[in-house]
Amino acid sequence: MTPPGSAPAQAAPAQAAPARADGRPDIPSYGTVLPADDLRPGRLPRPRGPLSAFVTDALRRPAEAGLGPAPRPADDILYGDDGALALYCLYELHYRGFAEVDERWEWAPPLLALRQELEKTLEARIRQEAESVPLPECDSRDADAIPAALREIITAPTGPSLSRHLAEHGSLEQFREFAIHRSPLQLKEADPHSWAIPRLAGLPKAALVEIQADEYGNGTARDVHQNLFGVTMLGLGLDARYGAYLDRVPGTTLASVNLASYFGLHRRLRGALVGHLAVFEMTSVEPMAAYDTALRRHGQPAGTRHFFSVHVVADAHHQTVAAEALAGGLVRAEPALGADVLFGARAIMAVEGRCARRILDAWEAGRSSLLAAPAA
Repeated sequence: MTPPGSAPAQAAPAQAAPARADGRPDIPSYGTVLPADDLRPGRLPRPRGPLSAFVTDALRRPAEAGLGPAPRPADDILYGDDGALALYCLYELHYRGFAEVDERWEWAPPLLALRQELEKTLEARIRQEAESVPLPECDSRDADAIPAALREIITAPTGPSLSRHLAEHGSLEQFREFAIHRSPLQLKEADPHSWAIPRLAGLPKAALVEIQADEYGNGTARDVHQNLFGVTMLGLGLDARYGAYLDRVPGTTLASVNLASYFGLHRRLRGALVGHLAVFEMTSVEPMAAYDTALRRHGQPAGTRHFFSVHVVADAHHQTVAAEALAGGLVRAEPALGADVLFGARAIMAVEGRCARRILDAWEAGRSSLLAAPAA
């Protein structure tokens, strides 16, 4: 099946774009597939405080080395640079990991115990943030009420519109910064939500697989959304390697990734993960169209814009599937999870709103929204 917004099925097989001496595409266009080197795990990030230093130092040793007492984070576990980076490193062990890190750390009991301890504070902070988004007046156990409740949640004011700013008057350099902010999540797009597949059954499972199949390009490497975002980064003159900008993104950006990972890695929070994905899909169409408009305004070619134009088409359908068949279907099968679905929806709205505010505040102050590049 051809994914929405992609080239027709009879199109020629994808071929690599003209390459530079390092093998990476020089003129990315639709059909470009990122080279294998861009997809490999990145290196460990530079620490930003005592906790992230403790975690990264541990990961440089063999998994049998064990751990001593862990220090407290220097800042907020949800949005802080030290706390969020430490959690990101712990969660990344369940994805592609890091170059030259012993893969046995993924299930090493000392690290799992540390993560569990940190997550107690993390969940309390997430619930606190979610409270800033109004809870709709409805019976959360009523599956028929869930889609309307989700639509009410996404219309609640949670902060300024990043997509509107970029579409109307943001500079191309600001768009590049935006792409860097999104890269830790978009280069693993759909992966956190795929944790829910074995945890669902029946209609909601089928609905999730339908959404995820599109996200993964329906079996075609060029159409995998992770790949399409990498092509966008190349078109913007950025580094598309996995984890390339981990040292540049602040804790508020990492919070968006950690939120999805936290929900995804805990079976008991599968309802929250479904609510998170439903909002992710239901709030996608207009912003994606705005980002496409921004790139058109800056004269960017179709290959650079393709990631966004694909989402405008695909998510117009996904938003209905996610709200009704996925979220509504899950609550119909397990009514007790309705409250968690709404919690996950409110949490993503709050966290994404905080991330957007930090970026726009920096731009309004005339400075970069990214952290300073580390010294060579």
